[in-house]
Amino acid sequence: MTEIPGTIPVFLATWYRRSPYFEASWASGAKAADIYNNMILPSYFDDPVNEYWQLVNHVALWDVGVERQVEIEGPDGFDFTNYLTPRDLSTCKVGEGRYVVITDEKGGIINDPVLLRLGENHFWLSASDSDLLLWAKGVAVNAEMDVEVREPDVSPMQIQGPKSKDVVGALFGPKVRDLPYYHFLETSLDGIPVVVTRTGWSAEVGFEIYLRDGSRGPELWHRVMDAGKPYHIRPTGPSDIRRIEAGILNYTSDMTLENNPYEVGLGWLVDDAKEADFIGKTALRKIKKDGVKRKLVGVEIHGSPLGSWLTEFWPVLASGRVIGKLTAGVHSPRLRKNIGYAMVPIEHARLGTRLVVRAPSGDRDATVVKKPFFDPKKDVPKS
Repeated sequence: MTEIPGTIPVFLATWYRRSPYFEASWASGAKAADIYNNMILPSYFDDPVNEYWQLVNHVALWDVGVERQVEIEGPDGFDFTNYLTPRDLSTCKVGEGRYVVITDEKGGIINDPVLLRLGENHFWLSASDSDLLLWAKGVAVNAEMDVEVREPDVSPMQIQGPKSKDVVGALFGPKVRDLPYYHFLETSLDGIPVVVTRTGWSAEVGFEIYLRDGSRGPELWHRVMDAGKPYHIRPTGPSDIRRIEAGILNYTSDMTLENNPYEVGLGWLVDDAKEADFIGKTALRKIKKDGVKRKLVGVEIHGSPLGSWLTEFWPVLASGRVIGKLTAGVHSPRLRKNIGYAMVPIEHARLGTRLVVRAPSGDRDATVVKKPFFDPKKDVPKS
Protein backbone atom coordinates (compact mmCIF):
# COMPACT_ATOMS: atom_id res chain seq x y z
CA MET A 1 0.00 0.00 0.00
CA THR A 2 1.21 3.53 -0.73
CA GLU A 3 -0.12 7.05 -0.26
CA ILE A 4 -1.09 9.58 -2.92
CA PRO A 5 -1.00 13.12 -1.47
CA GLY A 6 -4.40 14.66 -0.88
CA THR A 7 -6.35 11.47 -1.48
CA ILE A 8 -6.55 8.00 0.07
CA PRO A 9 -4.32 4.92 0.34
CA VAL A 10 -4.11 2.86 -2.82
CA PHE A 11 -3.72 -0.91 -2.71
CA LEU A 12 -1.37 -2.11 -5.43
CA ALA A 13 -3.28 -5.29 -6.20
CA THR A 14 -2.75 -7.94 -8.86
CA TRP A 15 -5.12 -6.26 -11.32
CA TYR A 16 -2.68 -3.36 -11.65
CA ARG A 17 0.30 -4.28 -13.82
CA ARG A 18 3.85 -3.43 -12.81
CA SER A 19 6.48 -2.25 -15.25
CA PRO A 20 9.80 -4.11 -15.62
CA TYR A 21 11.36 -1.27 -13.59
CA PHE A 22 8.89 -1.40 -10.70
CA GLU A 23 11.08 -3.14 -8.13
CA ALA A 24 14.13 -1.08 -9.05
CA SER A 25 12.26 2.21 -8.88
CA TRP A 26 10.70 1.32 -5.53
CA ALA A 27 14.09 0.31 -4.19
CA SER A 28 15.40 3.68 -5.40
CA GLY A 29 13.06 5.50 -3.03
CA ALA A 30 9.66 5.96 -4.68
CA LYS A 31 7.27 7.33 -2.08
CA ALA A 32 3.92 7.27 -3.86
CA ALA A 33 2.20 5.77 -6.86
CA ASP A 34 -0.48 6.68 -9.34
CA ILE A 35 -2.60 4.42 -11.55
CA TYR A 36 -2.21 5.01 -15.29
CA ASN A 37 -3.32 2.71 -18.10
CA ASN A 38 -4.16 0.13 -15.40
CA MET A 39 -0.51 0.13 -14.37
CA ILE A 40 1.42 1.49 -11.39
CA LEU A 41 3.27 4.75 -12.01
CA PRO A 42 5.82 5.92 -9.41
CA SER A 43 4.66 9.49 -8.92
CA TYR A 44 7.37 11.04 -6.77
CA PHE A 45 10.58 10.25 -4.88
CA ASP A 46 11.10 13.67 -3.25
CA ASP A 47 9.30 16.97 -2.86
CA PRO A 48 7.91 17.82 -6.34
CA VAL A 49 9.65 21.20 -6.31
CA ASN A 50 13.00 19.52 -5.65
CA GLU A 51 12.26 17.09 -8.47
CA TYR A 52 11.42 20.02 -10.74
CA TRP A 53 14.82 21.63 -10.12
CA GLN A 54 16.52 18.27 -10.62
CA LEU A 55 14.89 18.02 -14.03
CA VAL A 56 15.62 21.61 -15.02
CA ASN A 57 19.25 21.68 -13.84
CA HIS A 58 20.51 18.10 -14.08
CA VAL A 59 18.98 14.83 -15.30
CA ALA A 60 16.08 12.68 -14.10
CA LEU A 61 15.11 9.05 -14.74
CA TRP A 62 11.41 8.16 -14.96
CA ASP A 63 9.76 4.76 -14.90
CA VAL A 64 7.08 5.29 -17.56
CA GLY A 65 6.38 1.70 -18.47
CA VAL A 66 2.74 2.78 -18.09
CA GLU A 67 3.03 4.20 -21.62
CA ARG A 68 1.63 0.96 -22.99
CA GLN A 69 2.42 0.35 -26.63
CA VAL A 70 0.04 -0.45 -29.45
CA GLU A 71 1.90 -2.20 -32.25
CA ILE A 72 0.50 -2.12 -35.78
CA GLU A 73 2.07 -4.32 -38.44
CA GLY A 74 1.09 -6.00 -41.69
CA PRO A 75 0.84 -5.31 -45.43
CA ASP A 76 -1.70 -2.52 -44.78
CA GLY A 77 0.03 -1.20 -41.66
CA PHE A 78 0.62 2.29 -43.05
CA ASP A 79 -2.85 2.73 -44.50
CA PHE A 80 -4.46 1.54 -41.27
CA THR A 81 -2.35 3.76 -39.00
CA ASN A 82 -2.89 6.74 -41.29
CA TYR A 83 -6.63 6.07 -41.05
CA LEU A 84 -6.54 6.26 -37.24
CA THR A 85 -5.20 9.83 -37.05
CA PRO A 86 -5.97 13.23 -38.62
CA ARG A 87 -2.23 13.85 -38.97
CA ASP A 88 -0.81 13.00 -42.40
CA LEU A 89 1.77 10.25 -41.85
CA SER A 90 3.02 10.28 -45.44
CA THR A 91 5.72 12.73 -44.36
CA CYS A 92 6.85 10.52 -41.46
CA LYS A 93 9.85 8.47 -42.56
CA VAL A 94 11.07 5.20 -41.08
CA GLY A 95 13.17 6.14 -38.06
CA GLU A 96 11.05 9.17 -37.23
CA GLY A 97 8.28 9.85 -34.74
CA ARG A 98 5.28 12.14 -34.51
CA TYR A 99 3.00 13.44 -31.81
CA VAL A 100 -0.52 12.59 -32.99
CA VAL A 101 -4.12 12.54 -31.87
CA ILE A 102 -6.45 9.61 -32.40
CA THR A 103 -10.03 10.76 -32.95
CA ASP A 104 -13.43 9.09 -33.07
CA GLU A 105 -16.14 9.59 -35.68
CA LYS A 106 -17.32 12.80 -33.96
CA GLY A 107 -13.84 14.27 -33.73
CA GLY A 108 -13.46 13.45 -30.02
CA ILE A 109 -9.95 12.74 -28.76
CA ILE A 110 -9.47 9.07 -27.87
CA ASN A 111 -5.74 9.33 -27.19
CA ASP A 112 -2.70 11.51 -27.93
CA PRO A 113 0.17 9.05 -28.38
CA VAL A 114 3.70 9.45 -29.62
CA LEU A 115 3.95 7.49 -32.87
CA LEU A 116 7.13 5.74 -34.02
CA ARG A 117 7.53 4.38 -37.54
CA LEU A 118 9.78 1.33 -37.31
CA GLY A 119 9.15 0.14 -40.87
CA GLU A 120 7.14 0.96 -43.96
CA ASN A 121 4.15 -0.86 -42.41
CA HIS A 122 5.29 -1.15 -38.80
CA PHE A 123 4.29 1.37 -36.10
CA TRP A 124 4.22 1.82 -32.35
CA LEU A 125 1.77 4.12 -30.61
CA SER A 126 2.88 5.05 -27.09
CA ALA A 127 -0.47 5.49 -25.37
CA SER A 128 -1.66 8.02 -22.84
CA ASP A 129 -4.23 7.09 -20.23
CA SER A 130 -7.07 5.54 -22.26
CA ASP A 131 -7.55 2.14 -23.88
CA LEU A 132 -6.08 2.78 -27.31
CA LEU A 133 -5.37 -0.91 -27.88
CA LEU A 134 -9.03 -1.92 -27.75
CA TRP A 135 -10.05 1.02 -29.95
CA ALA A 136 -7.47 0.11 -32.60
CA LYS A 137 -8.43 -3.57 -32.49
CA GLY A 138 -12.08 -2.63 -32.85
CA VAL A 139 -11.35 -0.45 -35.86
CA ALA A 140 -9.28 -3.25 -37.41
CA VAL A 141 -12.20 -5.70 -37.23
CA ASN A 142 -14.19 -3.72 -39.80
CA ALA A 143 -11.41 -1.93 -41.68
CA GLU A 144 -10.99 -4.69 -44.28
CA MET A 145 -7.22 -4.24 -44.11
CA ASP A 146 -4.50 -6.85 -43.69
CA VAL A 147 -3.08 -5.71 -40.39
CA GLU A 148 -2.30 -7.08 -36.92
CA VAL A 149 -2.85 -4.97 -33.82
CA ARG A 150 -1.24 -6.12 -30.57
CA GLU A 151 0.55 -5.02 -27.40
CA PRO A 152 4.25 -5.87 -27.64
CA ASP A 153 6.72 -6.55 -24.83
CA VAL A 154 7.95 -2.95 -24.89
CA SER A 155 8.41 -0.72 -21.84
CA PRO A 156 9.69 2.87 -21.97
CA MET A 157 11.77 4.77 -19.45
CA GLN A 158 12.57 8.46 -19.81
CA ILE A 159 15.90 10.22 -19.29
CA GLN A 160 15.16 13.94 -19.16
CA GLY A 161 17.06 17.13 -18.41
CA PRO A 162 19.98 19.18 -19.76
CA LYS A 163 22.50 16.44 -18.91
CA SER A 164 20.48 13.66 -20.56
CA LYS A 165 22.71 13.82 -23.65
CA ASP A 166 25.72 13.05 -21.48
CA VAL A 167 23.99 10.01 -19.99
CA VAL A 168 22.82 8.50 -23.26
CA GLY A 169 26.19 9.32 -24.79
CA ALA A 170 27.90 7.33 -22.05
CA LEU A 171 25.53 4.43 -22.68
CA PHE A 172 25.24 4.38 -26.47
CA GLY A 173 27.80 6.77 -27.93
CA PRO A 174 27.42 9.75 -30.29
CA LYS A 175 25.03 7.97 -32.69
CA VAL A 176 22.30 8.30 -30.07
CA ARG A 177 23.48 11.48 -28.38
CA ASP A 178 23.18 13.38 -31.66
CA LEU A 179 19.71 12.12 -32.66
CA PRO A 180 17.52 14.93 -34.03
CA TYR A 181 14.32 15.80 -32.19
CA TYR A 182 11.61 13.14 -32.72
CA HIS A 183 13.99 10.67 -34.38
CA PHE A 184 14.97 7.28 -32.99
CA LEU A 185 17.44 4.44 -33.33
CA GLU A 186 17.05 0.69 -32.83
CA THR A 187 20.09 -0.59 -30.95
CA SER A 188 21.18 -2.67 -27.96
CA LEU A 189 23.11 -2.24 -24.74
CA ASP A 190 25.25 -5.29 -24.00
CA GLY A 191 22.58 -7.48 -25.54
CA ILE A 192 19.60 -5.60 -24.08
CA PRO A 193 17.38 -4.76 -27.10
CA VAL A 194 16.10 -1.18 -27.09
CA VAL A 195 14.80 1.65 -29.19
CA VAL A 196 16.15 5.05 -28.14
CA THR A 197 14.08 8.10 -29.08
CA ARG A 198 14.69 11.82 -28.85
CA THR A 199 11.36 12.49 -27.16
CA GLY A 200 9.89 13.14 -23.74
CA TRP A 201 7.07 14.65 -21.67
CA SER A 202 9.23 17.23 -19.95
CA ALA A 203 9.94 19.99 -22.54
CA GLU A 204 13.58 19.64 -21.54
CA VAL A 205 16.26 17.93 -23.59
CA GLY A 206 15.33 14.30 -23.26
CA PHE A 207 15.32 10.73 -24.48
CA GLU A 208 13.16 7.67 -24.05
CA ILE A 209 14.53 4.14 -23.98
CA TYR A 210 11.99 1.56 -25.12
CA LEU A 211 13.02 -1.78 -23.63
CA ARG A 212 12.09 -4.70 -25.91
CA ASP A 213 12.56 -7.47 -23.34
CA GLY A 214 10.82 -6.97 -20.00
CA SER A 215 13.00 -9.53 -18.26
CA ARG A 216 15.95 -7.12 -18.62
CA GLY A 217 14.23 -4.22 -16.82
CA PRO A 218 16.24 -4.19 -13.57
CA GLU A 219 19.48 -4.57 -15.51
CA LEU A 220 18.68 -1.62 -17.77
CA TRP A 221 17.60 0.56 -14.84
CA HIS A 222 20.88 -0.01 -13.00
CA ARG A 223 22.95 0.52 -16.14
CA VAL A 224 21.31 3.90 -16.66
CA MET A 225 21.77 4.89 -13.02
CA ASP A 226 25.45 3.91 -13.11
CA ALA A 227 26.04 5.86 -16.33
CA GLY A 228 24.30 8.88 -14.82
CA LYS A 229 26.26 9.05 -11.56
CA PRO A 230 28.82 11.57 -12.89
CA TYR A 231 25.91 13.79 -13.96
CA HIS A 232 23.97 13.60 -10.67
CA ILE A 233 21.10 11.54 -12.08
CA ARG A 234 18.14 10.87 -9.79
CA PRO A 235 14.92 8.93 -10.27
CA THR A 236 11.87 11.17 -10.05
CA GLY A 237 8.25 11.17 -11.10
CA PRO A 238 7.09 13.03 -14.22
CA SER A 239 6.99 16.77 -13.44
CA ASP A 240 3.55 18.36 -13.57
CA ILE A 241 5.13 21.77 -12.96
CA ARG A 242 7.43 21.56 -15.98
CA ARG A 243 4.84 20.12 -18.35
CA ILE A 244 2.35 22.89 -17.49
CA GLU A 245 5.02 25.55 -18.01
CA ALA A 246 5.52 24.05 -21.47
CA GLY A 247 1.85 23.82 -22.41
CA ILE A 248 1.90 20.01 -22.48
CA LEU A 249 -1.51 18.43 -21.93
CA ASN A 250 -2.47 15.47 -19.80
CA TYR A 251 -5.14 13.14 -21.15
CA THR A 252 -8.18 12.60 -18.86
CA SER A 253 -7.63 15.95 -17.11
CA ASP A 254 -6.92 18.59 -19.77
CA MET A 255 -8.70 16.67 -22.55
CA THR A 256 -11.01 13.69 -22.84
CA LEU A 257 -13.20 11.99 -25.42
CA GLU A 258 -15.63 14.90 -24.98
CA ASN A 259 -13.07 17.31 -26.45
CA ASN A 260 -11.92 17.81 -30.02
CA PRO A 261 -8.41 18.94 -31.04
CA TYR A 262 -9.50 22.52 -31.80
CA GLU A 263 -10.86 23.07 -28.28
CA VAL A 264 -7.60 22.16 -26.60
CA GLY A 265 -5.13 23.87 -28.93
CA LEU A 266 -4.19 20.76 -30.91
CA GLY A 267 -5.76 21.81 -34.19
CA TRP A 268 -2.28 21.81 -35.70
CA LEU A 269 -2.40 17.99 -35.52
CA VAL A 270 -5.31 17.95 -37.99
CA ASP A 271 -3.85 18.17 -41.52
CA ASP A 272 -6.47 19.97 -43.61
CA ALA A 273 -4.82 18.93 -46.87
CA LYS A 274 -4.64 15.23 -46.00
CA GLU A 275 -6.11 13.36 -48.96
CA ALA A 276 -6.44 9.96 -47.30
CA ASP A 277 -9.57 9.26 -45.32
CA PHE A 278 -9.37 9.13 -41.53
CA ILE A 279 -11.81 8.61 -38.68
CA GLY A 280 -13.52 11.88 -37.83
CA LYS A 281 -12.60 13.68 -41.05
CA THR A 282 -16.09 14.99 -41.83
CA ALA A 283 -16.77 15.96 -38.22
CA LEU A 284 -13.47 17.79 -37.77
CA ARG A 285 -13.94 19.77 -40.98
CA LYS A 286 -17.35 20.89 -39.73
CA ILE A 287 -15.99 21.79 -36.28
CA LYS A 288 -13.28 23.93 -37.83
CA LYS A 289 -15.76 25.63 -40.16
CA ASP A 290 -18.33 26.34 -37.44
CA GLY A 291 -15.81 27.25 -34.76
CA VAL A 292 -15.61 25.91 -31.20
CA LYS A 293 -17.89 26.88 -28.34
CA ARG A 294 -15.29 26.39 -25.61
CA LYS A 295 -11.53 26.49 -25.30
CA LEU A 296 -8.72 25.35 -23.02
CA VAL A 297 -6.87 28.52 -22.06
CA GLY A 298 -3.80 29.37 -20.05
CA VAL A 299 -4.44 31.19 -16.81
CA GLU A 300 -2.36 32.97 -14.24
CA ILE A 301 -3.88 32.46 -10.78
CA HIS A 302 -3.07 35.27 -8.40
CA GLY A 303 -2.21 34.96 -4.74
CA SER A 304 -0.01 32.70 -2.64
CA PRO A 305 1.68 29.63 -4.18
CA LEU A 306 -0.53 26.68 -5.03
CA GLY A 307 0.42 23.09 -4.29
CA SER A 308 2.18 20.78 -6.72
CA TRP A 309 -0.92 19.46 -8.52
CA LEU A 310 -4.68 19.42 -8.37
CA THR A 311 -6.50 16.49 -6.82
CA GLU A 312 -9.84 17.61 -8.27
CA PHE A 313 -11.17 20.12 -10.81
CA TRP A 314 -11.73 23.60 -9.40
CA PRO A 315 -14.73 25.66 -10.60
CA VAL A 316 -14.00 28.74 -12.71
CA LEU A 317 -16.38 31.69 -12.38
CA ALA A 318 -17.21 34.87 -14.27
CA SER A 319 -19.63 37.50 -12.91
CA GLY A 320 -20.31 35.22 -9.95
CA ARG A 321 -21.44 32.28 -12.11
CA VAL A 322 -19.64 28.97 -12.67
CA ILE A 323 -18.67 28.85 -16.35
CA GLY A 324 -15.93 26.23 -16.50
CA LYS A 325 -13.25 24.36 -14.62
CA LEU A 326 -9.56 24.51 -13.85
CA THR A 327 -8.01 21.33 -15.26
CA ALA A 328 -4.43 21.94 -14.09
CA GLY A 329 -2.76 24.35 -11.71
CA VAL A 330 0.67 24.63 -10.09
CA HIS A 331 3.12 27.17 -8.76
CA SER A 332 6.11 27.60 -11.07
CA PRO A 333 9.25 28.19 -8.99
CA ARG A 334 11.05 29.61 -12.02
CA LEU A 335 8.31 31.99 -13.14
CA ARG A 336 7.26 32.70 -9.54
CA LYS A 337 3.63 32.51 -10.61
CA ASN A 338 0.66 30.21 -10.26
CA ILE A 339 -0.15 28.90 -13.72
CA GLY A 340 -2.65 26.43 -15.13
CA TYR A 341 -5.28 25.59 -17.72
CA ALA A 342 -8.99 26.30 -17.65
CA MET A 343 -11.75 25.03 -19.94
CA VAL A 344 -14.09 27.98 -20.49
CA PRO A 345 -16.75 29.13 -23.00
CA ILE A 346 -15.22 30.80 -26.04
CA GLU A 347 -16.55 34.23 -25.01
CA HIS A 348 -14.35 34.04 -21.89
CA ALA A 349 -11.22 32.83 -23.71
CA ARG A 350 -9.78 36.16 -24.87
CA LEU A 351 -6.36 37.13 -23.52
CA GLY A 352 -6.68 39.41 -20.52
CA THR A 353 -10.13 38.12 -19.50
CA ARG A 354 -10.61 38.26 -15.74
CA LEU A 355 -11.88 35.11 -14.05
CA VAL A 356 -12.24 33.70 -10.55
CA VAL A 357 -10.96 30.27 -9.56
CA ARG A 358 -12.75 28.66 -6.63
CA ALA A 359 -9.92 26.91 -4.76
CA PRO A 360 -10.56 24.82 -1.62
CA SER A 361 -8.88 27.58 0.39
CA GLY A 362 -11.06 30.30 -1.11
CA ASP A 363 -11.66 32.25 -4.31
CA ARG A 364 -8.67 33.40 -6.35
CA ASP A 365 -8.56 36.04 -9.05
CA ALA A 366 -7.19 34.76 -12.36
CA THR A 367 -6.34 36.13 -15.79
CA VAL A 368 -6.34 34.44 -19.20
CA VAL A 369 -2.79 34.54 -20.59
CA LYS A 370 -0.80 33.03 -23.44
CA LYS A 371 0.46 29.47 -23.28
CA PRO A 372 2.99 27.93 -23.28
CA PHE A 373 4.11 29.92 -20.27
CA PHE A 374 7.81 29.21 -20.91
CA ASP A 375 9.89 28.60 -24.06
CA PRO A 376 7.01 28.87 -26.57
CA LYS A 377 9.21 27.94 -29.55
CA LYS A 378 10.43 24.73 -27.86
CA ASP A 379 14.05 25.78 -28.22
CA VAL A 380 15.01 23.86 -25.07
CA PRO A 381 13.91 20.33 -26.07
CA LYS A 382 15.17 20.83 -29.63
CA SER A 383 18.62 21.97 -28.50
